[in-house]
Amino acid sequence: MLNRLEEIEKKYDDLTELLAKPEIIANQADFQKYAKSQSALTDTVAVFREYKEINRQIEDLKVLLAEERDPEMREMAEAEQDELTKSKKKLEEDLKILLLPKDANDEKNVIMEIRAGAGGDEAALFAGDLYKMYTKYAESQNWKTEPLSASFTDIGGFKEIIFMIEGQGAYSRLKYESGVHRVQRIPATESGGRIHTSTVTVAVLPEAEEVDVAINPNDIRIDIFCSSGPGGQSVNTTQSAVRITHLPTGIVVSCQDEKSQHKNKDKALKVLRARLLEKAQEAAAGEIAQERKSQVGTGDRSERIRTYNYPQGRVSDHRIGLTLHKLDSILLGDIEEIITALISADHAEKLKASV
Repeated sequence: MLNRLEEIEKKYDDLTELLAKPEIIANQADFQKYAKSQSALTDTVAVFREYKEINRQIEDLKVLLAEERDPEMREMAEAEQDELTKSKKKLEEDLKILLLPKDANDEKNVIMEIRAGAGGDEAALFAGDLYKMYTKYAESQNWKTEPLSASFTDIGGFKEIIFMIEGQGAYSRLKYESGVHRVQRIPATESGGRIHTSTVTVAVLPEAEEVDVAINPNDIRIDIFCSSGPGGQSVNTTQSAVRITHLPTGIVVSCQDEKSQHKNKDKALKVLRARLLEKAQEAAAGEIAQERKSQVGTGDRSERIRTYNYPQGRVSDHRIGLTLHKLDSILLGDIEEIITALISADHAEKLKASV
């Protein structure tokens, strides 16, 4: 591990020297490429340098303890040595995590798809609650959200809502949200006060750039139609809504949120690229199924991952056995504790697998 860290530190220093050269500064393409490479190493190098400094301090204390005869001074030095040793162990664990293979998608923006599942109108209403939860969380992270496509119900909520979240590291934190979210509550329309169980599916896709997924124009069919609102009512009389069908895979994407046909087409292509990237990655993951078994649910839409129980004010994540009794604040976007626990569990599984 130390040899790898020394190599990373040397590479970081080499990149720092390159970024200071006038010819590199003058070439923005090269400068950005090297700056991005350096940025990816910054956290690892900072922790490694802290680790080396603590090691140096521990060695100095060993020399001091070998020579020191004053009992009070020895006691102080031994207490400091204990604290430094604890810090060293913590930094060693941090370095092991930093050296784990990185998910190439972690720094990408996210396209999130929320769909009502079992439960009819109640599922659609809860889809709206989850949409609010994720947009509130994005706001707390200073990320930008943009609706891409939505299908409403007559009483509110969504049959389907697709939206983008733009922000550094968005995918790295939200990728664990893919799966089936179950809600247990008494619907407003239920006169008998019985608790109903409904489900909503969430898919979290990394945004795919054109360089990630090339779409052959001959492989898609584009249909233009008038957009509609709740109950199928016409929203406008211009043909601005766009439906794109990817002929080789049969994937269909519709977008009608914008009044501009051009903007709707751009949004639909973003969703299509993300779905094609997901399909390609699923195929690759199928070849390394054993690796996916060591991951904390990061993509299987059919996996029931979480239950939101209203009568008990409880949220339970079934993958890691985490239960929190703060449903109200979670639905207002306070999901950082859940996300952090999922990331920690995923790291622990990967460390175990690497050993």
